[in-house]
Amino acid sequence: MAESSDSTLLDKESVSTTANNKREAHSDSLDSVTKKLRSSDTHEEPKAEITVPKNGSELYFEIEADAAEDKGSRHTMEDASVVLPDADLEFPGKLRCAHFAIYDGHGGRLAAEYARKHLHANVLSAGLPRELLDVKAAKKAILEGFRRTDESLLQESTKGGWQDGAAAVCVWVLGSKVFVANIGDAKAILARSSPTDGSNNTSDGSTPIKAIVLTREHKAIYPQERARIQKAGGSVSSNGRLQARLEVSRAFGDRQFKKVGVIATPDVHSFDLTERDHFIILGCDGLWGVFGTSDAVDFVQKLLKEGISVKAVSRRLVREAVRERQCKDNCSAVVIAFRKKQ
Repeated sequence: MAESSDSTLLDKESVSTTANNKREAHSDSLDSVTKKLRSSDTHEEPKAEITVPKNGSELYFEIEADAAEDKGSRHTMEDASVVLPDADLEFPGKLRCAHFAIYDGHGGRLAAEYARKHLHANVLSAGLPRELLDVKAAKKAILEGFRRTDESLLQESTKGGWQDGAAAVCVWVLGSKVFVANIGDAKAILARSSPTDGSNNTSDGSTPIKAIVLTREHKAIYPQERARIQKAGGSVSSNGRLQARLEVSRAFGDRQFKKVGVIATPDVHSFDLTERDHFIILGCDGLWGVFGTSDAVDFVQKLLKEGISVKAVSRRLVREAVRERQCKDNCSAVVIAFRKKQ
């Protein structure tokens, strides 16, 4: 069972990054990204292999990942997801690259779909390391990719006359390093086992799994975000919404709110993948509205231990949220499992 914990990697690492003031020239996103991005209705289960150094040797891991979604009680589905275990696109290199994301749209699906098609390509073209791992360069590329994507999205939305927006939670795996970036209220949760010193073993001989929150929500009601919004000339009403309308304070799009405090600058942090890391769950706010973090980790861990495929696990997680726990909102999840090769 997952240990009940509010701990986050953000508490343990000085990893939050702010946008660099130097802005590189905008580069068009790659057309091929739309061909390789995988939506949740395909039938293959994507896999990738990575190596993790350990005590002078290497551990070999497979990444198995899949996405599922359900529109819940809503009339339309406004979320979009990415499962891209081989995420090199036109930027091949020695460094293994995988990418996963959920875009939680509001006011429509156009912003979520635009970000799904363009963000990763923009991050690659902004200089995501492909040969040797450089954490600082990777975070800079992610920040710049978010900036470019939002800038071009706002141009497209102005031309098209649409005003919807999207929260985002994204993961990049570069070699044995995991990078997490988010804007808005979509979350990433890591399932990590306790150190194997024998003191915390459960009755079946296994070690307990802890749910670690990898992201910080950006909502207008939170003091830090509220202060930033007010400084930009916006207001937060008594219902906790920006201009009495928008709950999130960071998002792609939302062009009518960009002048009053909505930004698309993500929190970006990283950690080293170890043999104690079992899986990551990405979820929109609809999922986390009915699942606690430890509860979701327990649910996924139980199914994986039974030998159920990641594809089936992701679908059961969403089905549980919508059918059993009565999630009324759009519900999307990506399950990213790290399997040690024998």
